[in-house]
Amino acid sequence: MSVPCICTTLRSASRRMIAFYDETIAPVGVNIAQFSLMRSIARVEPVTLTALGRRVELDRSTVGRNVRVLEKMGLVELGRGEDQREATVSLTEAGHKVLEDGAPLWDAAQKALDDRLGADFMRQLHAALDSL
Repeated sequence: MSVPCICTTLRSASRRMIAFYDETIAPVGVNIAQFSLMRSIARVEPVTLTALGRRVELDRSTVGRNVRVLEKMGLVELGRGEDQREATVSLTEAGHKVLEDGAPLWDAAQKALDDRLGADFMRQLHAALDSL
């Protein structure tokens, strides 16, 4: 192969990016995946696990496992939807507090990347990744 594999390059970049955000968001007691999932919940709560899975592009069982971790941490609570077979999830007061305290940390991470890579490049990167 004469050209680097884009998949391998993206996976490596993704791991470095996750580590950067995990370190930045660590003071609020969650990792970036948990923080992002909580932000998705907050936007539409209460939300069914199925709808949340569609929203975050993960299968329902993966979302369910991740939500149960947040539930054990006291950051979300499960309930029942209109269809009693469907579980819903909402943030607890503690979950809302994590988002509130984490927002400035997340904003600082975004700004650090904008400063390091340039706002124009970041817009181009978003556009390129959104096109995949």
